[in-house]
Amino acid sequence: MFNRFALQAQDTLSLSLRQVVAMAKDKSIASRQASTLRETHYWEYMTYKSNYQPQLSLTGTLPGYTKSFIQVLQPNGTIDFQPVHNNNSSLELAFSQQIFQTGGTISGSTSLQRFDDFDRNVTIYNGAPYGLGYIQPLFQFNALKWDRRIEPLKYNESQQAYIESMEEIAMAASGYFFDLLLAQVDLQIAATNLKNTQSIMKIANLKFGMGKVTKNEILQLQLEELKVQKAAGVAHRDMELATYNLKAYTGLQSSDQIRLLMPQATIGMKIETEKALAEAFQNRSDAIAFGRRLEEAKRDVAKAKGDNGLNASLNSRLGFSKSGTRLGQVYQSPKDQQVLELTLAIPILDWGRQKARRKTAMANQQFTQYSVEQDKQNFIQKIITEVNLLDMMKGQLLLTAKAEQIAAEKYQIAKERYVLGNLSITDLSIAFQENDQAKRDHINSLRDFWGAYYELRYLSLYDFETDQKIIYNKM
Repeated sequence: MFNRFALQAQDTLSLSLRQVVAMAKDKSIASRQASTLRETHYWEYMTYKSNYQPQLSLTGTLPGYTKSFIQVLQPNGTIDFQPVHNNNSSLELAFSQQIFQTGGTISGSTSLQRFDDFDRNVTIYNGAPYGLGYIQPLFQFNALKWDRRIEPLKYNESQQAYIESMEEIAMAASGYFFDLLLAQVDLQIAATNLKNTQSIMKIANLKFGMGKVTKNEILQLQLEELKVQKAAGVAHRDMELATYNLKAYTGLQSSDQIRLLMPQATIGMKIETEKALAEAFQNRSDAIAFGRRLEEAKRDVAKAKGDNGLNASLNSRLGFSKSGTRLGQVYQSPKDQQVLELTLAIPILDWGRQKARRKTAMANQQFTQYSVEQDKQNFIQKIITEVNLLDMMKGQLLLTAKAEQIAAEKYQIAKERYVLGNLSITDLSIAFQENDQAKRDHINSLRDFWGAYYELRYLSLYDFETDQKIIYNKM
């Protein structure tokens, strides 16, 4: 499992930022949840596509045996109970195909029925060798037509949302990485400071014996040592907690200690705002959702207009049928049958209900257009801001790296001057603090830079390092 990761020493696992991100995408619970959700959307899409495919079904009653008494109305109005002992079995094979252009349904069937009267020892067959029918709704909303326009958008949206989920995992993993890295650096700082403080204490004690330093300076150094010991304890606690959080999120099943490698300070690439915007509008689920929301608003208006209370349906059927005492008679010169029906339901008075529904749908459509336009503006501004932020973080990295170097040199000089006796303990303590803060500031600048980079990947779904779209295996 860990063949990709180099072991720095026995029981110590060295990991880079990219390796931690890759582990989280591969093994984390969040990645499994994202994969499951993608699979759910896939099967929902397959369900939608099946609506446009022919449906074939076999139905029947085998057997339909009855032995009982039933009530029979007599000519004089009285009820008499007669014995019934029969078998009424039937079998039908039928297909149907919906026509999305018109919203109609074409169907066909073949059926056979057998009736056995055991009391009279009579058997009768009835069947329809074949029949064709067509049902066409008139003046009604065609859901199939609109689904064909909207459902593919929803599916593409879900596929891109899966990629976004994986990039969100990368951002979260980056946060856990830098939490642990900062804790490890704090622990390293505390260990170094403790060693330096103890070394200075030895020198100060010698000077105190010669009367060259005051008791107050000795007490100040002792206080500094206690502070460093306390900082080491806090850093160790934070490191244990950060290690647990990182392992839990990435799915790392290992008892080894983790040593994080310092990530590179920059990425050799130039990100153009126009390129980031173009990729975002091509790749993001939000960009697909803009069009999908507008189509859904149009669909709702069409539905409000179609469901106007005027319902009509044309039903036609052509086929053959026949009955007989033998099975073969059903299929010998069957008689033709035709059905043609036009059903109507016309509202006379609805007190403006349909008009109100139509106006509501049109108002919602207008609101959706405004909302989408606003979301587009926010979408564009977010990407522009993130590109600018990433450029700014590059500059901050250079500044904090330089500040760390200067603070380290200043601390070294202060330590040497204190040993020589021409620097106060207060100035030495300030140099301590500035050096520690400069190291933390540099780590935080690295966190901000890589956080902005992964945020931009998430917003555009584009890998600017390799100059290609971010893709995962599609279902």
